[in-house]
Amino acid sequence: MSKEKTIKLHKDVASFAKSDQRKSVIQLINTIPPFFILWFLAYQSLSLSIWLMFPFAIVAAAFVVRTFIIFHDCTHGSFFKSRKANDIVGTITGVLTLFAYAKWKREHAIHHASSSNLDKRGVGDIWVMTVDEYVEASKWQRFAYRLYRNPLVMFGLGPLYLVLISSRFNRKDARQKERNNTYLTNVIIVLLYTAMILLVGWQAFLLIQGTIMFVAGALGIWLFYIQHTFEDSYFEEESEWDYVKAAVDGSSYYKLPRILQWATGNIGYHHVHHLAPRVPNYNLEAAHESTPPLHNATTITIKTSVESLKYRLYNPEEKTFITFKDVKPLLQKTARPSIDLKPKRTSFEGK
Repeated sequence: MSKEKTIKLHKDVASFAKSDQRKSVIQLINTIPPFFILWFLAYQSLSLSIWLMFPFAIVAAAFVVRTFIIFHDCTHGSFFKSRKANDIVGTITGVLTLFAYAKWKREHAIHHASSSNLDKRGVGDIWVMTVDEYVEASKWQRFAYRLYRNPLVMFGLGPLYLVLISSRFNRKDARQKERNNTYLTNVIIVLLYTAMILLVGWQAFLLIQGTIMFVAGALGIWLFYIQHTFEDSYFEEESEWDYVKAAVDGSSYYKLPRILQWATGNIGYHHVHHLAPRVPNYNLEAAHESTPPLHNATTITIKTSVESLKYRLYNPEEKTFITFKDVKPLLQKTARPSIDLKPKRTSFEGK
């Protein structure tokens, strides 16, 4: 894409990078109160049947995802015009979603600045190895990577790791303001959870809140995974990396049914979001529809997104993701030849 086209694309999308206080407040109202109502209904349903609780908890999890999108917009400073308002709402929604606002804000900013850059992987993204890296890795490193990319681990243990470990501790290079925000978030979570346990009992709380956060976490990881892991996703080395191409070609348009698009806060328009992070979630669809060049982004549906689970390694030469099965011939080719320890029969044996 030429420099002129890049400038025009940025200009076309920039008009949507404006928060609307009325829309933001309405979104808060139609997201957070329904979550608490569903939580209450899940608790009340336990007196009838534990199985009746799960539908309420699963729907509540969808509202947690929607709450996270509000949190996400606050970290970009796009939900309100006021920085202070974004920080306050971001910290509150961070408590509800179990993420430390300032910590996640910095890590996510790094993700945006380095997304699809092969030389700057490792912060705020999913672990991706190239074919060469995998072939040259030790058996232990390959095992660790295969384990990490296993769906049961990524979407099963992943949510537990995120909310119980990763989000609870500061990075070593965190500044004091960021550290204090993490401490504050942790203290509020402990106080809130203690109060809820005293109110409803630890068994009911663990069952309901555990189900809600686990489902929400798995959905969140899935959304993040599918938005950057598809067959022809864009990855380049630093010398060739381009921000616009990383946004439009390295992020997918996840086309979802209307109800799921609403529940996920339009984050399926991820190519738009990466191109212009200051566009609030409620303007992403309009920005996409009004900007024809963005229609060229890779479109993924629920059906085709499931196929992306098989893509595990990135091949820079072919500019595509491949499967573990595809890389087997290379592993066999580079493997050391085996040594036959069995003595060979000589020509005079048996004579």
